[in-house]
Amino acid sequence: MPGVRFAVLLSEDGLRMAHHGNITRDNAERFSAAASGLRSLGKALGEFCGGPGDNVRQNVTEYDGGMIFITAAGVGAVLGVSTTTEVDVALVAHRLNELAARVGHELGAVPRRDAARP
Repeated sequence: MPGVRFAVLLSEDGLRMAHHGNITRDNAERFSAAASGLRSLGKALGEFCGGPGDNVRQNVTEYDGGMIFITAAGVGAVLGVSTTTEVDVALVAHRLNELAARVGHELGAVPRRDAARP
């Protein structure tokens, strides 16, 4: 899609599951950790948009050089996309949600549990 730099599929706790586009594996892993943190911040702010337990649908952050979109992609999985400034924001958001819906059930990650806890 024109203007999209890369996409990264990550677990909700920040581990890279897959990536595609103009990003190295190391950078995809760094992106995953940061995207997970941003998603967590979004969850913490949810109570200010309706009440405790409001689910984050999508994070969109705009920078001088482009945008980052982060959306849920199944149970425990998140899809993040980086774009340039020359992108149709509505189209990217729409396509990102379509992709998340298509692959989410296949690529979801069950949250990890502490082995010491039952």
